[in-house]
Amino acid sequence: MGSAYSIAAYGYDREQMEAAVGAAFDEVRQLDSMLSNYKPDSEWSEVNREAARRPVRVSPELFQLLVACQEYSRRSEGAFDISVGPLMKVWGFYKGTGHLPHRAEVMAAMTAVGYRHVHLDAANQTVSFDREGVELDPGGIGKGYAVDRMVEVLRRKGISIALVAASGSSIYGLGAPPNEPRGWRITIRDPRNDRASVAEVFLKNESMSTSGSYEKFFRAEGHVYSHIMDPRTGYPAPGMLSVSLITPRTIDSEAWAKPFFINGRQWAAQHNPQGFRSFFCEDRTEQPCAWLP
Repeated sequence: MGSAYSIAAYGYDREQMEAAVGAAFDEVRQLDSMLSNYKPDSEWSEVNREAARRPVRVSPELFQLLVACQEYSRRSEGAFDISVGPLMKVWGFYKGTGHLPHRAEVMAAMTAVGYRHVHLDAANQTVSFDREGVELDPGGIGKGYAVDRMVEVLRRKGISIALVAASGSSIYGLGAPPNEPRGWRITIRDPRNDRASVAEVFLKNESMSTSGSYEKFFRAEGHVYSHIMDPRTGYPAPGMLSVSLITPRTIDSEAWAKPFFINGRQWAAQHNPQGFRSFFCEDRTEQPCAWLP
């Protein structure tokens, strides 16, 4: 999935721990063969190639993940949308660092963007698109889903203390490390200064995902454009520097971080699911980074 995964684990049986960590990495490699849009032979890539021409039968696991994606899209009022693939390409963020497209290019890409173009047939376990050009992008959910699956493997293998991370942006803290009963200490980076932090959290059987405009961006015509795309406008979302979201599951923290970033603090305050904690850094110098009340 174009990401680096890491595991830190504590225990008393080195052989058991090595076997468990190895199994967790095997799991994410298997998921890569299902979810990666960088691999032409993955299930995800097959759907992108064929679903506009015929219904594509997929594995039960992928089908359920796509069902979840549709639900995230509905609940976020379209701010989360895995059909954002054409926009990521036209803005140069797919396998690239980005570039400023012409408005006509953006408008052309927008004709193929929208989760309502993706149709799921539960009876036949198939995926189809209602027009050519639709392309799904797993970038907003794949890492979080993979981290949760890795944590499940570690638990089944008897590991109760571990930190699992995907590219440093989606993290799950399992249990608490020695000498720190509050959990795994994680700092939230200052989006204005990569050598400083603005907050710290302790993860204990919960996850944190961060979406930041500093992760991947470019400058053009006096503006900064980030890779976090608003699929409803076709343009990178303005107004926010970063959002960090703490939830019980990593799939939720990763999926919801994007709508919170795109829709902003006020929308998040009205739609914040129960049990979620969110930390906002807005693109205004007079507004300090702060937790959502």
